[in-house]
Amino acid sequence: YVPPQIRKAQETLDDKKREELRRLKKMVNGLINRLSEPNLSSISGQMEELYMSNSRKDMNDTLTDILMNACVTAVAMPARLLMEHVLLVSILHHNVGIEVGAHFLEAVVKKFDELCKSDAEGKECENLLALIAHLYNFHVVHCLLIFDILKKLVSTFTEKDIELILFLLKNVGFSLRKDDALALKELITEAQRKASTAEKKFQDQTRVRFMLETMLALRNNDMRKIPGYDPEPVERLRKLQRALVHSSGSGKETQLRVSLESLLSADQVGRWWIVGSSWSGAPMITDTRSQVQQKLHVGKVSSKILELARKLRINTDIRRSIFCVLMMSEDFMDAFEKLLK
Repeated sequence: YVPPQIRKAQETLDDKKREELRRLKKMVNGLINRLSEPNLSSISGQMEELYMSNSRKDMNDTLTDILMNACVTAVAMPARLLMEHVLLVSILHHNVGIEVGAHFLEAVVKKFDELCKSDAEGKECENLLALIAHLYNFHVVHCLLIFDILKKLVSTFTEKDIELILFLLKNVGFSLRKDDALALKELITEAQRKASTAEKKFQDQTRVRFMLETMLALRNNDMRKIPGYDPEPVERLRKLQRALVHSSGSGKETQLRVSLESLLSADQVGRWWIVGSSWSGAPMITDTRSQVQQKLHVGKVSSKILELARKLRINTDIRRSIFCVLMMSEDFMDAFEKLLK
């Protein structure tokens, strides 16, 4: 039972909170609407001030909602506009904290996965993929996620997927080659194998051939073979990013090295890539096999060691196992091997 006077106070608090959020949304919206390359410095500064004077959660939610509404539309968005929006996220990611980029990235990836499954007709998928590509270009996310998305698209290999693969490779192909040439080579081999088995499936073979030619041009580092490829706008904005990021950590050490699977299952298994992220969900290990593996076998341990463990109040299986390994190992290598098992 909540007494009327306290109930009244709670209602006014909720109204007050709603009003604050509405005002915050209006301010952020105003800044995003004015966003362009020349005034990026002043707008990122004002956004940082808003982060300092408001709760991080409210700011992250508001910024993500506004950016998603602005960038994810049924028509293809201009590449420059998307780049400027993502560059703002990148500057805040480096200057305010990695949870800014992580929150936006998770929302974009989940929306992309949802739209891929629903076979949406518009250009939303391309816009979302462009956002992910530029998050990689501006060092918010590691190439691991891009390779995961490409592998997923190659595994399904429909006409829509081929368009998305081409779109992604055109945006970040040469950066991927620089970061992990071996993974790109494996991806190309898999795409060639998939294309040869799916030849009869497509009436129009030209797109598949074009995709394979683009991949070979990437492998051979031949930029001329990729029509419309222009690295200059990204390079110019990267230079601007280096000027606007306060710390020396504008490079790759703040990149989120997170996989597609981790992002999509964040609600079930938590967000390990955000330091201090709270998590309240179902137990992380639900698989019975994992539970069986957890019960480490101590082996034939003398009762003397077990008695000593009991005296030291070492009462869980895993702690007892570690204690016994440390007490009974012949040398450090033996202890290392046993601890790994």
